[in-house]
This record gives sequence, C-alpha cells and structure tokens, in this order.
Amino acid sequence: MKKTNAILLLTMWLVLTACVWFGPAKQMSDTERRPLAQFPDISGKTILNGSFMEKFEDYSLDQFPLRDGFRTLKSLFHTRLLGQKDNNGIYLHEGFAAKQEYPLDEASLAHAAGRFSYLQQKYLTDSKAFFAIVPDKGYYLAEESGHLAMDYEELFRYFREELPWAEQIDLRDALSLEDYYRTDTHWRQEKLLPAAETLCNAMGITAPKDEDFTETKVDRPFYGVYYGQAALPMEPDTMVLLESDLLKNCTVYDHESGKTLSIYDESKLEAKDLYEIFLSGPRGLLTIENPAGKPGKELLVFRDSFGSAMIPLILNDYETVTVIDIRYLQIDLLDRFVDFHGQDVLFLYSTLVLNNSETIK
Repeated sequence: MKKTNAILLLTMWLVLTACVWFGPAKQMSDTERRPLAQFPDISGKTILNGSFMEKFEDYSLDQFPLRDGFRTLKSLFHTRLLGQKDNNGIYLHEGFAAKQEYPLDEASLAHAAGRFSYLQQKYLTDSKAFFAIVPDKGYYLAEESGHLAMDYEELFRYFREELPWAEQIDLRDALSLEDYYRTDTHWRQEKLLPAAETLCNAMGITAPKDEDFTETKVDRPFYGVYYGQAALPMEPDTMVLLESDLLKNCTVYDHESGKTLSIYDESKLEAKDLYEIFLSGPRGLLTIENPAGKPGKELLVFRDSFGSAMIPLILNDYETVTVIDIRYLQIDLLDRFVDFHGQDVLFLYSTLVLNNSETIK
C-alpha cells in the first residue's frame, strides 16, 4: 500500500512538473487581471548568475496547473481554518469584498493636492471649480467588520483646506455600501441617482430623475477585480446600465484612437473588465457631445475610473463635456488638446486614488 501511494505521488509530481516545463504558457490571469510570468531565457550566463532559477520560480508558480483552484483552497484554509481576517489584503464582510486600505498616506494626499492646484493655477483661474471625493467601500465597511482603514475624516478635511479654490461636494450621505458592486471596487450606476442629484444641485445644473432612465441588465456576469484577488468563492455581480434617449443621442470622441463611440461601449462586453463598458474604460481624453444640451454650455471633468459611470448622469445641461484623466495625460501638455476658456469644472476622485496618487502625472 505504501509503495502504491509512493508511485501515485511520484507520478502526480512528474505530470505536474512536465506540465510546468512543457505545457503552453498562459499570458494573462483573467481572475487576477495581471500578466503571468513567462519561461525565462536559458543560457550559460543566466544559469551561472542564478537569474534563470529565480525567474523560473516565478514562472512555475504563475503557470502551475489548476492554479486558480489551488489559490481558492489556500484562501479558504487561511480564512476559514486559520481565522485570518483577509487574504492578499482583501476581506469579505456581509457578502462584499473590499481592500484593506491603511494607513492614510499624507505624502500621497500632498502630491494629489499639489497637482490639482498646479492645474487650477495654470488653466482654470476663470472657471468655477467643484471637488467631490468618492469614498471607497472601506468607508462603509471597515469599522463594522473590524478591519483597519485610513483616517477618512482627515482625508476629507485635508482637501477642504488645501483646495480653497474649489467648492467641496460631500457625497458620503448620498451613498451606502449597497451602492457598490460586491466583487469590485466601483459603484453601481443604477444606484447613483441620489449622488448624481447631490452633484447637480451643488453645481446648479439639472439633476437626473428616475423617470428619465430605463434599466438594462448586461447579459454577462460581472466578476470584479476583488473576485480574483481574494480567490474566495463569490457569486458574480449583475451589471445594470441606465439608458435614455438623451444618452443614445450623445457621441463620445476618443482623442487617442480617433474613434467616435457611444456612452456605453458594447465592444467591451467581451473585455476582461466589464466595467469598461462605461465610456470605454481607461482613456486619457474624451469629448462628449450632447445635442440636447444648452448651446455653449461646457463642463470639464477631471476624474478616475469612478467617473465613467457617473458622468452620463450629470450631463443634461451641457452641450460639451470634456473628460480628462491626468493619470494618462501630463498636465503641462493639456492645452495642446483642450481649449480652456472658463468652463465649469468638476474634480471627481476616489479615496483609493487620492491615497495612492503616484499615478497622477
């Protein structure tokens, strides 16, 4: 019996080893949304200096057969049996996955505020500016679940004091935990009308109404970024779009690709990240033309990815909305692409980006 078990174990080991060495390598992990390590270059030099074995270790871990299944088993072992509160920094509470975002990074806040103020002084001195912070799920979830979280009150206070040139719009009371996807960082568009109304009322523009929209479910399950990172069993989210005749008549020009798109980009139905259906995902510069807007009325939105789902809900009055992401465009180059002439301006940024602002150029 012992001999049989030993043979089975050896056979399994040989099969798994052969799969790692000779099996086709996957380029991407769909669940983790990251590129996987590839087979390293093999030469006398890489073998002698040890770099081959170092890189091969990463390759063998990334390309291990049934890797996602083993990741789930490992996560269940650590969270269910060992009682760890999180896995890979991701925790689950009341069916929602969130990232433990701690501590507050004051240097990151200072970098973001400095970039925003430089942008305002360079281009926006003739504009009425508004600044709204999107709280991440930890704002509503961390304390109740017993997890560490950044000092949100200090973050909101910091930007109120450091950006005196912008009117602050507080969205916290207009949102709740249920307004976010369970498996993803982002908020659910169909839940955003109260937050959109808060923005519009503060900006003095027409707020959206429930009767303006029809809800359309996307016919594909949405597995958000936390689903793969947590490697824990979770049901997918259902994505719902708010559609209207006004939005169907809008056009979206992508300055990077030179293509004219729609508010909801149906080509992204097959993308790894289904959230990219909103304004085509990460884009440095978009121009939205709204035929029903007031002639000559324009809005500039400086945003991160949370803005993609919100912007379609606040453009009623505007003939033109220019959407700018300074994570992809350098501030000093903006006037090559944008004519700044006193438009309304909204800064819409999540606590996740503000606390990790090295991405802002």
